[in-house]
Amino acid sequence: MLAQNYDKIFIMNKFLIFFIILLTILFIWGFFVEPNLIVIKKIKVKNLGINKIVFVSDFHISKFERYRLKKIVKLINKQNPDLVLSGGDFIKGHNGKQTLSIEKQAEELKKIKAPFITVLGNHDGWYDKYRVKKVLENNGITVLLNSNTKFKNLYISGVDDFQTGIPDIDTALKNTSSPRILLTHNPDIYYDIEDNIDLILAGHVHGGQVKIPFIGALIVPSVYGPKFAEGFINDGKNTMFITKGLGTSILPVRFLSVPEIVVIENE
Repeated sequence: MLAQNYDKIFIMNKFLIFFIILLTILFIWGFFVEPNLIVIKKIKVKNLGINKIVFVSDFHISKFERYRLKKIVKLINKQNPDLVLSGGDFIKGHNGKQTLSIEKQAEELKKIKAPFITVLGNHDGWYDKYRVKKVLENNGITVLLNSNTKFKNLYISGVDDFQTGIPDIDTALKNTSSPRILLTHNPDIYYDIEDNIDLILAGHVHGGQVKIPFIGALIVPSVYGPKFAEGFINDGKNTMFITKGLGTSILPVRFLSVPEIVVIENE
């Protein structure tokens, strides 16, 4: 009987040790490994007229992560894009205490070797969107705030952030025609878009940041929940692609939601 009890205790201890080791591995992966990974995700879209576009979003660069921004810029340039588009959220946190200054970020972002066009996100808005806009524009980056611009034969429109501003879709699309892309940080305006758009690009939700196997993303900051976590949305009038983005928010963790740079190729 005593031997059997010792065997049970030994098995329980082995299970406990295994469980602790597993939790430690998952913790290290989620907090220190996956947030620093970047994958190149390639998608194909018809009739944009541009051979290669890179789309990035949700940088959330902390004051100690200039190295990560350098890595992002290097990977963007490695794709040899004709155009770079962004969904914004350069700022980490709400008040600027955690973030690498937008001035220092702009020093790195201006090294991108293709025209760079962006909208701003909710963190940029909470911080100071007009300061972010001014600094980026002073470094050759086009910031769209309910406005549009043209690159070759492609119109790019961008709306203000849904949480910290007033997105004016009609003004953003004024005097544009197909082919055209609409940039929005927050994907939740999708069903409000009445015009025919060739492609809508959005970020904000980070793929949920943490996914549970066989369950999916537990928390997605969208009124549409996990449906708007990532990828293509096609059940409205238009096609929208939502990127998982590059950084993290609230907690510096990612699990099964690897940061990505999206390469859009003309089909």
